Amino acid sequence: FVNFVIMIAFVSNYLKFTFNKTKKNIRTNLCKVSCQSLNDNDIEARKIKEESDRRKQQAERLRLQKQMKIDRLNAIPDDAEAGTVEEFMYKDGVKEILEKLDNDLVGLLPVKSRVREIAALLVVDKLRRNLGLDTSVPSLHMCFTGAPGTGKTTVAMRMGQILQRMGYCRSGHLVVATRDDLVGQYVGHTAPKTKEVIKKAMGGVLLIDEAYYLYNASNDRDYGQESIEILLNVMEENREDLVVVLAGYKDRMDKFFSFIPGMSSRVGNHIEFPNYEAEELLSIAKVMCRDLEYEMSKEAEPVFFEYIKKRMTMPYFSNARTVRNAVDRARMRAAIRLFNQATTGGSNGLVSKKQLMTLEKEDFVSVEELILRGDNAIVE
Repeated sequence: FVNFVIMIAFVSNYLKFTFNKTKKNIRTNLCKVSCQSLNDNDIEARKIKEESDRRKQQAERLRLQKQMKIDRLNAIPDDAEAGTVEEFMYKDGVKEILEKLDNDLVGLLPVKSRVREIAALLVVDKLRRNLGLDTSVPSLHMCFTGAPGTGKTTVAMRMGQILQRMGYCRSGHLVVATRDDLVGQYVGHTAPKTKEVIKKAMGGVLLIDEAYYLYNASNDRDYGQESIEILLNVMEENREDLVVVLAGYKDRMDKFFSFIPGMSSRVGNHIEFPNYEAEELLSIAKVMCRDLEYEMSKEAEPVFFEYIKKRMTMPYFSNARTVRNAVDRARMRAAIRLFNQATTGGSNGLVSKKQLMTLEKEDFVSVEELILRGDNAIVE
């Protein structure tokens, strides 16, 4: 019995000791948790205060900048001169490029007018910058719509030169791309191809011909969508170093923009290229001959004019490209004609400068030849 009492006392003391120790540990842990919570609250409060101070400092900087701008504008007399428009047009070479555009492209008055409007915006923007007025880079991405051979590539090239002269892009060079250049054939192939083309075009103009082929509405897994997403990002993030021009037929481009609204919102300039009239195509042929140091004889003009009128009603007509092909064919025929004349019996073999520079009426494809070859024949 005595041993039993001793054992009970021992167990009771042990339990009391264990309970006190556990209680102490709990109190210690609670204290630690409470301290940690207080520390976390202090850190959070300090972060909130630092963020509030940062915002106040930023707001103060913006206020000071705005006040400095107002003071600077007030200090500029209303009659202060930033320079003449003519001076900037001539000094930066914009006038020269616009004159080249007039010489290179026959007709297309609405297109030339739109290009002049963009050039005017850039010149005035530069005048404002000279006086310290607010300037921001306008949206220079463009959409050219029209049939093949209406001068879209030429205008894009001249536009790049204007932007380079005005300081809106580094080099002003032109890179022409199609779907095949941008879209890959398997997973992981599209992004590197698109980025490589963009890298080549940086500092200049990227012309994407028939851009609507990038999107395939019937196939959600088409790789063209990846290329479009990369282009959208670059057009927004690098708009000060790259101008993207989307080109193609108007109805297809409109449909393309309806599928990709983000693309439409990034394009600020839409220029439509109308088809040429027969008289304009004759003038284009003369310009091409002049640039190649040839001359179209008076007798050849009506032959070519009737040819081009007929050709305009046939399939595969491509405006100025058709004219270029016709002139190239005439040059080949002229070369064969001169060669045969110089090598026939009784000829002294001499060929004059005038003969070498003149395209005669027999050198051009006639309407009769077109009719004989059929309406579906691809003839230049």
